[in-house]
Amino acid sequence: MGYVISYDVGTTGIKTCLFDIEGGVKFVEGTYAGYGLYILENGGAEQDTEEWWAAMCKTTKELIGKTGISPEEVRGISFCSQMQGLVLADSDGNAVRRPMSYMDQRAEKTMEAGAGKGIKVAGLGIGKLLKSLIITTAAPTSVKDPLWKYRWVKENEPEVFAKVHKWLDVKEYLILRATGEFVMTRDSAYATFLYDTRKGKWKWNRSLCKTYGVDQKHLPKVIDCTDEAGKMTGKAASELGLKEGTPVFGGGGDATLIGVGAGCIKPQETHIYSGTSGWVSTVTDKQIVDVVSMIAATVGAKSGIFNYFAEMETAGKCFEWVKEHLALDEIGIYLNKQDVAESDETLYMSLYDYLSDTVKKAKAGSGGVIFTPWLHGNRCPFEDSNAAGMFFNIKLETGKTELIRAVLEGICFHLRWMLECEDKKVKTSETIRFVGGGALSDVTCQILADITNRTIETVEDSQDVGAVGAAMLSAVSLGVISSIDEIGNYVKVKKTFTPDPQNREVYDRSYEVFKKLYPSNKKLFKTMN
Repeated sequence: MGYVISYDVGTTGIKTCLFDIEGGVKFVEGTYAGYGLYILENGGAEQDTEEWWAAMCKTTKELIGKTGISPEEVRGISFCSQMQGLVLADSDGNAVRRPMSYMDQRAEKTMEAGAGKGIKVAGLGIGKLLKSLIITTAAPTSVKDPLWKYRWVKENEPEVFAKVHKWLDVKEYLILRATGEFVMTRDSAYATFLYDTRKGKWKWNRSLCKTYGVDQKHLPKVIDCTDEAGKMTGKAASELGLKEGTPVFGGGGDATLIGVGAGCIKPQETHIYSGTSGWVSTVTDKQIVDVVSMIAATVGAKSGIFNYFAEMETAGKCFEWVKEHLALDEIGIYLNKQDVAESDETLYMSLYDYLSDTVKKAKAGSGGVIFTPWLHGNRCPFEDSNAAGMFFNIKLETGKTELIRAVLEGICFHLRWMLECEDKKVKTSETIRFVGGGALSDVTCQILADITNRTIETVEDSQDVGAVGAAMLSAVSLGVISSIDEIGNYVKVKKTFTPDPQNREVYDRSYEVFKKLYPSNKKLFKTMN
């Protein structure tokens, strides 16, 4: 028998998954462990590398014990992880400070100072913006982009910065711990906005590094997602419970591999993801950017293929808010008679079971109540760290059921907004793959179909689809699957949801109001936040 292990490295925990790759890729078993996300008063959002590694070791040993397989049967490991974190490591492979999460937004003043002179578009001076767009077909227009985090450390923590040997992303640090190698996969390199993606280039751009004040010596070797990053060291193997010399593959970021796991490989194939964050992504064979709507075609797992990617900061995170403040704040209320507030692993199954039983009791449109899912600011189609969530149009007859349904609908309204923004530049698919924790709920799937007026498909192992994508790439690396182009043949549709025309009118009316809530409250958000 032959197996691969995929690590799905999320915002608040790691899911370690075993796949059988004899004759295909089949999910066998998974284990989970959580870790901290530390939100700071100055807008910072940090994590701890030792917590990541401890969770990785714990879940790997549990997985081996649970399944009874031999470490010798594991033919390789790979990763799917959160992206645009900043991990600064010294020459010994130690993090010089706690990693800054993709959610970190403390570098606002740093970005303002480094944005360049003259007229500004999307927060950047026109000169720097055009230079970035020419070289990378994207630009660091968000305060949450890792380039500004790097600059923030450089300017605010000079003693720490002096120890930096390499700039890594989340999974790259875990690859370093496993192999001792400093590398970065091509999709992670692109997310720094310092990687030249022009035809025939595909390398770190010296001029951009100089423009943005980045020491090019800090940037590691770049590899493909299917490349072997290195062999597992004896120390790492001992801590993980695996075999020394096990191949460690590059894998990819969640924005790259969730689409792969969804089976969206070819141009014009669209998937929607709803996990902690949410996004709409369409495969394209050319690089495109929409600076106004904050959408860019990110580098995909295959050379020459890109993902036209629009992101919202909080999707599933809104459900955690529902869990804590609308579902579990009354004495004796437990979902499925389990205290899911104490269990990250059972959150989706229990919460969505509850939602399915309650939300469907409310009519489409939630009695006119609209929720804005901007609980940690927003990225697309507008970038504003001050934007916040709200319930609009509450009346005396509004009940908790309407409020919970409004949260679901608000997330789906925002996904429709991003989908329509993508349609301005690319052709999105009429049938959309819906994956992530949100896709576990038939109610959510139907609401998404109704609001977007698209056919929605779900797939097997939806909550582990990023790990599936990493396993698929490992299978390509090992020759089990002939090429990335063939991956779609291994992903099977589980359920299909078609739009209900009876709900179209009420959703269209609410959607038009939803889109106006941000511009109507933009100044008020700034005043309050």
